[in-house]
Amino acid sequence: MADDRPEPYTAAALAAWTAPEDAGTDDVPHAVDPAGIGEGDVLVLRALGLGDALAGIAPLRGLRRLFPDHRLILAAPGPVGAWLTELGAVDGVLPTPGLVDLPPLAGGHVAVDLHGRGPASQRLLTATRPSRLIAFACPEVGHDGPEWHADEHEVARWCRLVADAGGPCGPADLLLRFQRPAPADAPVVLHPGAAFGSRRWPVDRWRAVAEHLVDRGRRVLVTGSAGERDLTAAVSDGLPGVRDLGGALGLTGLTAVVDGAALVLSGDTGTAHLATALAVPSVLLFGPTPPSRWGPVVDQHLHTVLWHGDPAATTWGDPHGETLDERLAAITVAEVIAAVAAQLPDPESAEHPAPVPTPVTAPEG
Repeated sequence: MADDRPEPYTAAALAAWTAPEDAGTDDVPHAVDPAGIGEGDVLVLRALGLGDALAGIAPLRGLRRLFPDHRLILAAPGPVGAWLTELGAVDGVLPTPGLVDLPPLAGGHVAVDLHGRGPASQRLLTATRPSRLIAFACPEVGHDGPEWHADEHEVARWCRLVADAGGPCGPADLLLRFQRPAPADAPVVLHPGAAFGSRRWPVDRWRAVAEHLVDRGRRVLVTGSAGERDLTAAVSDGLPGVRDLGGALGLTGLTAVVDGAALVLSGDTGTAHLATALAVPSVLLFGPTPPSRWGPVVDQHLHTVLWHGDPAATTWGDPHGETLDERLAAITVAEVIAAVAAQLPDPESAEHPAPVPTPVTAPEG
């Protein structure tokens, strides 16, 4: 995830790190020809993962309003960009697996930095010869824009940037649909993984929660990437009523599974942000990053966030570290079970009523 530290998705960082499986560039649906990107196009750089992509939907809608007659192209990991194209958030993807050099473009386009505060991201964009750059102020590049605020929520930050450029948008724009009641027999989605170890709650605790859900008569779907199959198996193996979907879902499949869930349980990951965007109730386990930076900003009555950090602190640990963060480790199984009980009716009860939905503005253009 993007934060106020030096950008972790530089070419050097990628060389030292195994990129996610969704970061490829081959045979990407909706990929655009870079040579054709020029006047009449808006090129948006946000070459990050699923959670970051979902946080970027609201400012992308603001850009739609600002440039209704332009083609909106997202420079992002291929499948993430293709998925957002299918949702209508953008018109095409320039496959970009991180902060790497962009291919030669025709030039004359509008470039938008939704990746970070620079300078690396802004240098990549200015090298494409845009007619206009929308980005935060960066003295190293010589760009004069709004000031970066390190203590700002991720969605509010990028909406502020785009609104300053003339594209109105707000947190409600990140929603993909209205909240609706789930059937009484809808499954619970349990997502135990995270990109970095500091954000992975211990597997034995996830399994204890899964066992509790089964004891309550709930069906449980355990999700994860192909690289997390051992983790999802450790949570689900031998538990009746628990289905292991580790490695079985792409972004479209994951979206469908979350969309049909009664409740989502997850750490601070893309799946958590997907539940927020789909207005599906969730119990979210945060640490080290505080929810004031990355937690749900809409429909907060639908989302229970557990976090044991100090709101008055200025730092909270490393979200890209491999050691379990102490704030996340402090969350107990009993806390999670209590949060689930508050969110989830017994499966034999009738369909639970939907809270009043937060209005969402559909993408324009």
